Amino acid sequence: MREPEHNDLGVDLDLLSSWMDEQNLAPGKIENAEALGGGTQNIILRFDRGGVGYVLRHPPPHKRKNSDETMRREARVLAAIADSDVPHPGLIAACPDESVLGSAFYLMEPVDGFNATTGLPELHANDPTIRHGMGLSMVDAIAALGRIDYVEVGLADFGKPDGYLERQVARWRAQLDGYSELEGYPGPEIPHVDSVAGWLDTNRPTHFEPGIIHGDFHLANVMFRFDGPELAAAVDWELSTIGDPLLDLGWLLATWPEPGGGGVGSVGLQAWDSFPIAEELVDRYAEQSTRDLSCVTWYEVLACYKLGIILEGTHARAYSGKAPKTVGDALHATTIGLFERGHRRILAAESPT
Repeated sequence: MREPEHNDLGVDLDLLSSWMDEQNLAPGKIENAEALGGGTQNIILRFDRGGVGYVLRHPPPHKRKNSDETMRREARVLAAIADSDVPHPGLIAACPDESVLGSAFYLMEPVDGFNATTGLPELHANDPTIRHGMGLSMVDAIAALGRIDYVEVGLADFGKPDGYLERQVARWRAQLDGYSELEGYPGPEIPHVDSVAGWLDTNRPTHFEPGIIHGDFHLANVMFRFDGPELAAAVDWELSTIGDPLLDLGWLLATWPEPGGGGVGSVGLQAWDSFPIAEELVDRYAEQSTRDLSCVTWYEVLACYKLGIILEGTHARAYSGKAPKTVGDALHATTIGLFERGHRRILAAESPT
């Protein structure tokens, strides 16, 4: 087989088409191919073939060490939750073989919905009740995901729940330290890294109920229906695993815009005034779950710590020419904001009431 040729879209469409023929998908020429927004994380390509719409997910041109395995895992979890009430893109076909396009990849159904961080349709922008329901519907999605029996859907070996919480701080600190291997990266200049890590280790919950987690659940990674507040799909499942589902709630809280503005997923969001406040999100989750929410602040701080370190990776990659500098700088600023936020949560948790 010839080597893949990458065009401006980053994918050899002829090889993709040949593979689709082998999967007995609707025949025809690939048409209307366009890259969808996805930052530097992955190639996301929307196209039509044989009267059917597809979305391709493929690793970025400069792959990470685990990019191919991440694609395989994404496809696997989407297949596992296919019959659940969790809003998600439908999986069409997956290719774990790296020899076809140079990387593992998969095809999923296009999602008929919109991302709120790029603006709200007229219906949502003009109706405070719908905006309030949008926030609650996000909680409904992660609560539904946490209720799935991961063993029953074939994900018993999808993660290592034993010691999951105990591993988190050290595992992500090692990730941060590993960025020093990237040429030109001067090292992290992030406030509160050590103090946040120490607080997390000292205040870690003693037990949890394992389940499927999305791993990166915030406003920028969901799409809403055009006709109401419900989710059309949660997207970007690359951090999904078996762990503590309360981390998804913590992640949502850590990225939820604060009353004064700001938040990882809030860029470009209009009419924030009627969205639920953080306490309402927690109450909504409690209505649908038997999990212990007494340590919810811990999960929010862990999400600040983990997401901040993940985003700092793009900043480090930008120094070595593997990501745009403007993107790296912007994400570094977000990382600083997340650690500042985590620090504030710790101070509030330790203040006498």
